[in-house]
Amino acid sequence: MVQTFDLRKSFRDGRRGEVVAVGGVSFHAMPGQIFGLLGVNGAGKTTTLRMLSTVVRPSGGTARVAGFDVLEHPQRVRASIGFMSTSTALYGRLSAREMIEYFGSLYGLGGKALKSRVNEIVDRLQIGEFSHRLCDKLSTGQRQRVSIARTILHDPPVLFFDEPTAGLDVRLSQTVMEFIEDARNDGKTILLSTHIMSEAERLCDEVAIIHDGVLQAHGTVAKLKEQAGESSFERAFLKLIDFQSEYRPGASA
Repeated sequence: MVQTFDLRKSFRDGRRGEVVAVGGVSFHAMPGQIFGLLGVNGAGKTTTLRMLSTVVRPSGGTARVAGFDVLEHPQRVRASIGFMSTSTALYGRLSAREMIEYFGSLYGLGGKALKSRVNEIVDRLQIGEFSHRLCDKLSTGQRQRVSIARTILHDPPVLFFDEPTAGLDVRLSQTVMEFIEDARNDGKTILLSTHIMSEAERLCDEVAIIHDGVLQAHGTVAKLKEQAGESSFERAFLKLIDFQSEYRPGASA
């Protein structure tokens, strides 16, 4: 389970002064559920995930991940999560298998247990055919599978996916989304950050819409459509963040 309580984060900027990245977000996500953090780029989604993963310390409020307070037990939180995004770096001079084994050792696995788990994940994600190829030589789809392997190797109960299909083609996006659905079926608690409406509509059991660091709306996709009075989820989203298009028919360029 993931619970946030008035979670806030502010930064100091030399020119703008205090900048509020996340301004008091509260929600809870349950096991066997995909909970979506939906918003435009810069809305505060990634900062929220970074606070939940203990990479960034909250300025106020707190959160519990897998039963552990992010401020009081950050190491227990880190041991309970897997975090993946398309910006996750791989070490180019390691092979795919070496990369997975390296992260397994960081999670405290070793010996036969590590070898067995790596073999299981390599087989599940069909990494075998390129497992001895250097990460620098992998295709985008192959790198994505290695990133997934790194994320799930220690079998964490909570998974964070930050824009996991950004930059991927339709086929690779489909593969990633199918994996996320399988993880939900395995009983994982999943937080998915995205700005892709169709992705959220397909995957998410519940959605929190964040805009300018503030939670604007929360509920199922169907509930949010009803709340906005729109049949299209994209239009519902735009209405809920009070989007005003700069385009006007007939306006001069």
